[in-house]
Amino acid sequence: MGRSRNNRRGPAAEAVVEAVDGGLAQLLPDPDRARAWMLLIDGAPQSHVDLDDPAYLSFEYQRRLGHVIDLAAPPGKPVQAVHLGGGAFTLARYVAATRPRSTQQVVERDAALVRLVRRALPLDPGARIRVRSVDARAGLARVPDGWADLIVADVFSGARTPAHLTSTEFLDEVRRALKPSGVYAANVADGPPLAHLRGQIATAAARFPELALIADPAVLRGRRFGNAVLAASAQPLPLAELTRRAACDPHPARVEHGRQLTDFTGGAAPVTDEAAVASPAPPPSVFG
Repeated sequence: MGRSRNNRRGPAAEAVVEAVDGGLAQLLPDPDRARAWMLLIDGAPQSHVDLDDPAYLSFEYQRRLGHVIDLAAPPGKPVQAVHLGGGAFTLARYVAATRPRSTQQVVERDAALVRLVRRALPLDPGARIRVRSVDARAGLARVPDGWADLIVADVFSGARTPAHLTSTEFLDEVRRALKPSGVYAANVADGPPLAHLRGQIATAAARFPELALIADPAVLRGRRFGNAVLAASAQPLPLAELTRRAACDPHPARVEHGRQLTDFTGGAAPVTDEAAVASPAPPPSVFG
């Protein structure tokens, strides 16, 4: 097992490999960025972090979540944010870098992973980030009513989103914890025939009047497995700017909303706790 020295990268930087609660964690140095690392769990990419530039987002879906974060409040304004699923704390670091003085809670169930990330990729001690090692829904239940400007859900266990984080009852907790103007954003992974994604849109529509979906057109057409970002709010979303940013991304995406998004669900029913199942496992080819 190798470790970086004092978190300073050199030509011979070594990977960090450790067993965590969720499997085998690997921190791999990015050959193109001096102090950047990728986190994998059992071979599945989970996070990418650049310690020198925490505002840099490498993964496509995280950049799309970044667009939602950027537009959740005026530029630079501090927010109160909850991150369900921590990984390497990429998005919490992003908020801290782009919105200084924000107050954030990260809920990451894997306590061993939290310890590894804190040691190998330490957070800025000046960032107001609190990390709780509990189940995401249990952690959300501890958030005071109307506290959050932003709630981001990016929770995977064995590359699948747990069933209890896909239901209307879960979204009732999200609505309770959000401010009236707050925004919820979720990373939803699915592939053909997109039954899970359609059900998640219908579930969000049962609890939020305003929705937008950001995804690669190939994913929306059911041509491949991939990630979609679902944004929801009680207030109108900045659709024009979301659309512009998604289209200008290095990996362009489409934004669906309104009647087109309703039609996309194909009559799918909202998911309840009683009927909820975990998201589908990605095919082996997704991770090479």
